Parts: sequence; C-alpha cells; structure tokens
Amino acid sequence: MTNNQTLLSVEDLSVAFRQGEKDNHAVDRISFNIRKGETVALVGESGSGKSVTALSVLKLLPYPAASHPSGKVVYQGEDLIGATESEMRQVRGNKISMIFQEPMSSLNPLHTIERQVAEVLKIHRGLGETNARKRVLELLDQVGIPDPEERLNSYPHQLSGGQRQRVMIAMALANEPDLLIADEPTTALDVTVQAQILQLLKDLQKSTGMAMLFITHDLGIVRRISDRVCVMTQGKIVEQGDTEDIFERPQHAYTQHLLAAEPKGNPPQSDSRQPIIVEAKDLKVWFPVKRGFLRRTVSHIKAVDGIDVTVRAGQTLGIVGESGSGKTTLGLAILRMISSTGRISFDGADIQANSWKQMRPLRRDMQIVFQDPFGSLSPRMSVADIVGEGLKIHMPDLSTKEREAKVAAALEEVGLDAATRFRYPHEFSGGQRQRISIARAMVLEPKFVMLDEPTSALDMSVQAQVVDLLRDLQTAHGLAYLFISHDLKVVRALANDVVVMQHGKVMEAGTSDEVFDNPRTEYTKALMAAAFRLEAIEGVIST
Repeated sequence: MTNNQTLLSVEDLSVAFRQGEKDNHAVDRISFNIRKGETVALVGESGSGKSVTALSVLKLLPYPAASHPSGKVVYQGEDLIGATESEMRQVRGNKISMIFQEPMSSLNPLHTIERQVAEVLKIHRGLGETNARKRVLELLDQVGIPDPEERLNSYPHQLSGGQRQRVMIAMALANEPDLLIADEPTTALDVTVQAQILQLLKDLQKSTGMAMLFITHDLGIVRRISDRVCVMTQGKIVEQGDTEDIFERPQHAYTQHLLAAEPKGNPPQSDSRQPIIVEAKDLKVWFPVKRGFLRRTVSHIKAVDGIDVTVRAGQTLGIVGESGSGKTTLGLAILRMISSTGRISFDGADIQANSWKQMRPLRRDMQIVFQDPFGSLSPRMSVADIVGEGLKIHMPDLSTKEREAKVAAALEEVGLDAATRFRYPHEFSGGQRQRISIARAMVLEPKFVMLDEPTSALDMSVQAQVVDLLRDLQTAHGLAYLFISHDLKVVRALANDVVVMQHGKVMEAGTSDEVFDNPRTEYTKALMAAAFRLEAIEGVIST
C-alpha cells in the first residue's frame, strides 16, 4: 500500500566519471521520487545510467573518480550526497538495502552462505549465533532455496546462478529495510522462480510498507510489479509516469522503441541430416554428500542423471528448466570441464577418456560463453587482451597486426566499437561485458559453442540483436550451439530442438515446435504459462 509521503527524492542529480582531464557524464540532471510502500521501476538499455543512479543513492560509486556535479539524494529529509561514511554505514543494509546484478562478484567466495547472510544480522541487529542461524534458515526458505539446512555450509561456487541470486535477496531483506534497491534481481532466475521472488517482494511490501526502486530491462516484470516507471537513455530520464500510462500511451520515441523490442524470427528447421558435432549418452554427474567426522559419503546430489543429447552442425539445442535443474552442469560435463560418466563424442571421436592435455587442442573448436560476464572477464586485462588471448594460444603463427585485426573484427561483429578494445571490463555496462564474452568465444571460429544464459544480462533490444547475431554466425559458419537459458522467448527464437530438465533428468524433449506448441508434461506446461502468459504467472507450480 502506497501513501503520499515521500521516502526518497532524487533532485537534479548528475554523475560524472573523471578520465584523464575529462569528465564523462553517466547521469545527467535526473529527478524522481519514491513514496513509502511504492515501487518505482527504472528501465532502459545497458549503459543508460540505471545502475549508476542506484549506486549513487547509497554512495557506492568509486569516489573520488566519480563525482556529483549537481543534485541531491534526499532520504527522509537528509541529503545522502553530503553524508559522511559513518552516517552512510547506518543507512546501508539497515534502512536501505540493495540487491546487486551479479551475485558471483558480490558474494565472498571464501565464506559460507550462512556466514554471509548472518553477518548482516549480527552487524545491524546484534543477533547471536543461535538466533542468527534460525533467521538465516527462515530467509533461505523464504526466497526458495531448497533444503536450506544443507546449504548453510555451501560456498557460492557450489550453487547455481539462480540460487546465488536468491542468497543475495535473502541478505538484502534480512533487516526488513524501508527501501530496497533491486538491480536486475531476477536476471539469473527462471520464470517460475522469478514469479515466486516477485510475489515475495510484493508480499513483503504489504507486510512491512517497504518501498522499492526496481531496475530491470524486462518490461514484462515492470508492468507486473511497479506503480510508476522512469525510462532512461544516455543518462537522462526521457519519460516517467504511472505504469499503465507508460505502457498504453508511451509518448517518447525511445519508450516506444523499448516496448516494441523483443527477440523475433525463427531458427532454421530441425534437420536430422546434418552431421553430429556433439553427442552424449547416459551422461551422469553425481556429487557426493559427505557427513560425520570421517566424512563418509551418505548420498549423492544427482545434478545430471542419465541424459542423452545430440547437437548437429548448424543447429541449436536449447536446454531449459528451473535454476538448479542441472542445465549448466550438463553443459560443463559435455565440454569435459567437470568429471562425469557416460559417453561423450565430439566431431565423431570419443573424448570422455581424454586427459587435460589431450583436450587442449580441441578447446579452439569447443567454446563457451559464461552466464556471469563480470566474473568471467579478468579485471586486470584490457578487452583486446581478453579477446586475443585465445588467438595467442590456438593461433600462435598470427602476427601482431593480424591478431589485432581479428580482435577488432570480432568486437565489431558483436556490436562494440573496436576503438574501445583498450579499455577494461569495469568500464563497460553489464550488457557490453556480455558481448565481450561472446566476441572472445567467436574470435576462434569454433565448431561448437555452449551459450550459458548469454542474454540474461542484456536489455530487450540488445537481446534481439544478440539473437540475430548468433543466428547469422550460425548460418555463416555452420556453428552448433548448446543454448542454456531460462528465457523461453529467446530459446524459441534460436533453438531447433529443446530439452526440458528438472532435478537432473529430462522431463521432455523434441523439436522446438513440439515442445512449445504441444507440451506433454505438467512441468513444461507450467514453464510455458509463466513465460508466455504474464497473467498466469502467479500460482505457477514450484515442484
């Protein structure tokens, strides 16, 4: 329930970043406010200034490189821009919390899940070990982490991308803040869990009166969760108003462009005559569960449990399912990046028994685009070095000039200016970083590419561009794709064949038309309902 009392007011705010002798404005004199209990959505393409605006509220920008040439951020009558660091520590995590976009780079890889969530409770509420653990379990259950007691001693790398994001949400909600800043909080989540998380946030608003600043590129989510919308592009808010008015009667050309953007087109028809590039038979990845003083194996987590897949040249196999269903584990096993049992063949040769040394020459032809672009790009390397690293290893005979030309061409191909290749990953938006990851994979001209949520960090219009790009590359080079995603609209636009996974098993498999138009299992029907009919998203099963 909203009221007319303003909780946060952003007034004429500008954000500039110093580069040499020049100031580059990322945010240019924007103004908006958030009332108690209200949800305001900040939408726009990658690089529009959404996240910079959010970070400004909590003064989390890299000062003094960042500055505010103008403006105020007024929270309950106090200007946070002028607050001291000591005063901000009383605000952060207690009165205003934030869910960050990239959980793997936000969670400490050396600390267990329990320690990280409990830390918030101990610092701000002074809870002891017993009470903190009890509250942590409640929070993990609340955000949909299965078997929360089993996960207390897990580390971030042992969770799926969606599970890591849910841990971040639990940390942000731990102290029931007055204002929650949610920066793409459902990016890594499948549609059914997305529905649960959005419903959870709405329920918390009702019970606590919490307000939200919701940053996203998913307009379907905006329409469902927000009361008002601010549309940003190139650092400016070009339109704002009630959600229904923005969607039904958009005034600005940029808003109209966003509403019209979505992945379009159809993949080539499934063709069983094409040569098989990758094939797996009865593939299993079981992780032992050890307990007791002697750490005996008492059971197994069956992440992948007896799965058959076939990927052909010029074809795309889409792998869909909820977070934690085993999608990424399946892809990593096929690439021989984790241990598995069963048969794996690549380009007609059995590679399951290959040693690391024997696999290395094949890596040029077997590439991967990871889910988390920031975590997979070295912060110490320039984009030119990141994209060109594979060329140095797999094409050592190239001259420096030839290598630079290939890097520049790869960046241009994915929609980036080749002149930016001397910058570093932190200087790019989330969407731009994902395109760098795609360029790094494509520069080697592989035969097979595993795409692990390659569009999850991208806004709608860039998603459409990337889908078109991947389709064009596939047509030009006969590439075989293993496309892992929870975004079924993107899968439908790109995949010829689809495998639906749950709890490590195949629930349904067939051509894209068969699975999307005539799903046989209740689980697949629920996924389709959540993805394609927003009005049916509530009440979706959480099996």
